[in-house]
Amino acid sequence: MIRLQLTSIDIEEVLCSVSTPAAGAIDVFVGTTRNHADGKTVKALDYEAYEAMALKEMEKIEKEAGDRWKVENIAIVHRLGRVEVGASSVVIAVAAAHRQEAFDACRFIIDTLKERVPIWKREEFSDGSIEWSRHKHEQRNRQFHP
Repeated sequence: MIRLQLTSIDIEEVLCSVSTPAAGAIDVFVGTTRNHADGKTVKALDYEAYEAMALKEMEKIEKEAGDRWKVENIAIVHRLGRVEVGASSVVIAVAAAHRQEAFDACRFIIDTLKERVPIWKREEFSDGSIEWSRHKHEQRNRQFHP
């Protein structure tokens, strides 16, 4: 399941989409809208994407994760449009026979999604200011082992 959507993400649906008797582990990442950024109070986020390209890149990331780790199923769902504080912006689920593969693949997917997928975020602050960003995420020293 690779999807961009304007409606809230059904986490149970995402979880069910990767569930299989072959999996001994399912790792789920849920990215939510927090109420603060850069010392300001966040009112809401708005996401926009170059949808065709975003979906294509999400499919590439799914394939890369599947090639690097022994996983059974992967789901990547990202919201577009307005996302209120506390609501899910992105949900990633990875099913694998063993937990380490599920953890590693899930971490790789969210980090790579933020780096490569053309999704832009507009932060609306309670003071009325607005800030757009493509990727507002710090690079980390990370190492992935296949």
